[in-house]
Amino acid sequence: MDTPATNLPDYSVSDLAGAIRRTLEGAFGRVRVRGEITELKRYPSGHTYLSLKDQDAKIEAVIWKTAIRTIGTMPENGVEMIATGRISTYADRSKYQLVIERLEYAGAGALLARIEALRKRLLDEGLFDDARKRAIPRLPQVIAVVTSEKGAVIQDIRTTIARRFPRRILLWPVVVQGQGAAEQIAAAIRGFDAIAPGGRVPRPDVIIVARGGGSLEDLMAFNEEIVLRAVAACSIPLVSAVGHETDTTLIDYASDRRAPTPTAAAELAVPARVELQAGLAQTGARLVQAAAGTLNAARLRLLRAERGLPDLPARVAQSRQRLDDIGGRLPRALAALLTARRQAIGALRVPHPREGILARRAAIQALSLRLSAAWARQQDGRARAPAITRLSPAPVQALLRQKRTLLDGLAARLDSASYQSVLARGFALVRDGDGHAVTAAARVAPGQPLRLAFADGEARVTADGAPARRKGQAPGQGSLL
Repeated sequence: MDTPATNLPDYSVSDLAGAIRRTLEGAFGRVRVRGEITELKRYPSGHTYLSLKDQDAKIEAVIWKTAIRTIGTMPENGVEMIATGRISTYADRSKYQLVIERLEYAGAGALLARIEALRKRLLDEGLFDDARKRAIPRLPQVIAVVTSEKGAVIQDIRTTIARRFPRRILLWPVVVQGQGAAEQIAAAIRGFDAIAPGGRVPRPDVIIVARGGGSLEDLMAFNEEIVLRAVAACSIPLVSAVGHETDTTLIDYASDRRAPTPTAAAELAVPARVELQAGLAQTGARLVQAAAGTLNAARLRLLRAERGLPDLPARVAQSRQRLDDIGGRLPRALAALLTARRQAIGALRVPHPREGILARRAAIQALSLRLSAAWARQQDGRARAPAITRLSPAPVQALLRQKRTLLDGLAARLDSASYQSVLARGFALVRDGDGHAVTAAARVAPGQPLRLAFADGEARVTADGAPARRKGQAPGQGSLL
């Protein structure tokens, strides 16, 4: 069957796709497209895919990995940005796309919106809480500075510290704006925090992150999340001094202290030596004055107490005199006491228990005789008296039995306490020739006649040898008794 004739040329799919691509690239070339970034995806290959949209349309875009270094600003979802690039096509899916070569924020409003969104997110995470903030050391030994080495900021900090209180300064030079600035600042903060104490490089006591003034775009590196998280994770107290006094960046919320200018940050880091010296001098003068007042008050109390004290030297002399007097009288008094005790012991005579028993029995017999005589007289009277006046002898006999029982008990107690019962158990009573009891071995002289009383009689003996020492008496020491 014959094909109808036509004037339209025949295209293959590849030819048509190539023609469309050449047409789009030739017609538009380089373009600037403004829109909100959505559907941002970063692939392991290094390419980044996203979309730009406004209220009525959306265009897909791609950032090749070779353009990442010169992109200017990294894309973020929800941020309105201006993309510069060229229109191209993707033939496999029959779509066109924007190949982005550079990105920038679409005015201050977009930047502020991005900063505010990041601030709220980090605030919800607690990165800006006051409880996380640390106190700045009173007098740090080493001060670390993160800033550009070529600007006037580092010179201002050095001059201020040298003027107020010279301290050692460690500088970590970084780029403070543009591509890669945020990464360098975060790396510097983490690097200072990683320095170990006692190493070759001293560990800083405080870190100052500083930068001079600039536009909002110039200060964007200090609003990046990577910098804020590095500040929050730093264990060293950190002072932020970014921009002028009216400039505010998110690092001011995350840092421990915020300074309006780099010079003010140096003043916060170290105190003024002149002020410290003046304060020390004033405190020293007050201490001297307080010490002098305390000493004067103590001296006055001591003088008052001294007036109320007695004459101690006179009392000591009087006590010494009394002691000498008593010391002189003591030997004589002791000798007199011993003599009196010896006389009392010599005059002491212990009667034999049997003598007491015989005396009591004799008294009882005498009472019995008197009782019998009285009883006989009473019986004679009763014989002559009327029968109603006669008395019964039972009460008298009961009283007599009671008295006899009491006498027997006393006799038994006396007999148990008598030394005769002690002698019956094997002991002996030692007497000298005059019949006096000998109570100490020290009183026995060699060859002295002694009388030993036993339970069944006496034996006469003669002392032989030196007297035995008492227990606890030192050799050669005489006995006092």
